Amino acid sequence: MKTTKYYIAAITAYTIWGFFSLVLKPIHEYASLDILFFRVFSCSILMLLIVFAFKRKKVQETIKNFRALSASGKRKTIFLNIGGSFFLMSNWFTFIYVMNHVSVKATSLAYLVCPILTTLLAYFILHEKLKKTQWLAVGLSISGCLLLSYADIMDMFFSIIIGLTYASYLVSQRVNKGFDTFIVLTFHITLAALFLLPFYPVYSGSVPTEFTFYFCIEMIAVFFTIIPLFLNLYALSGINSSTVGMLLNINPMIAFILANVVYKEKISPLQILAYSIIFMAVLVFNSHHLFAMRQKRILSAKN
Repeated sequence: MKTTKYYIAAITAYTIWGFFSLVLKPIHEYASLDILFFRVFSCSILMLLIVFAFKRKKVQETIKNFRALSASGKRKTIFLNIGGSFFLMSNWFTFIYVMNHVSVKATSLAYLVCPILTTLLAYFILHEKLKKTQWLAVGLSISGCLLLSYADIMDMFFSIIIGLTYASYLVSQRVNKGFDTFIVLTFHITLAALFLLPFYPVYSGSVPTEFTFYFCIEMIAVFFTIIPLFLNLYALSGINSSTVGMLLNINPMIAFILANVVYKEKISPLQILAYSIIFMAVLVFNSHHLFAMRQKRILSAKN
């Protein structure tokens, strides 16, 4: 299957993100803005160093490709990349705030709502076609989220905000093609860093001195930002944003388990039922690909 590598990239990215709380919770006493500042600045510096050290030719190719675009194409590219940077930065801040000041379950719910929002945005904006089984999966996801919102309506409120920002990022980057993925991601994060830089002296707290803070920030920057975001953008280059969005459910399912097992957050039977329904929705949504892979294995065995 030509798309299998894109599925693997998306699954890997969202599996990594599922364990995000393990490095974010140890620094929960720091202000959300401080974590955001250091995360973005650290990512930007690391990625710029990589670009200037190893990707100079790709930068030249990117500039050449941009100059070759028509005037409308240039405007569209600029809009998509500035918008992508804004959506990414907004998602990070709201995620960190809710994770550290509301609950881990709320962030988990956010990335259950996000696939629904992504699918709907992709359908209405990008006109991506969905099979009947995929619409059934969307319906299952909605029912699961409604069950979870019944347990805590405020979690749902914060979840929609987080989910909408990332859904907007996924949909916008689905049509942002023709450029090196790493260069595009570097632009998004560096633009976010430049936007945040004037606010740092005013809104930042005292400079952290603990080793734990900087260790967690670098872990977040490399393993929970640069690598999964790169894999995410790579996946979007080969499969629909609605499919990538639905695979995002892997993230909150892992976070849900961690909330119960590691952080001892109370989990109700209703929540277990809801997550089970959403897990079924992921399988149903991707059943066509799973079936195709099974058929390919059967044919390979016969041959």
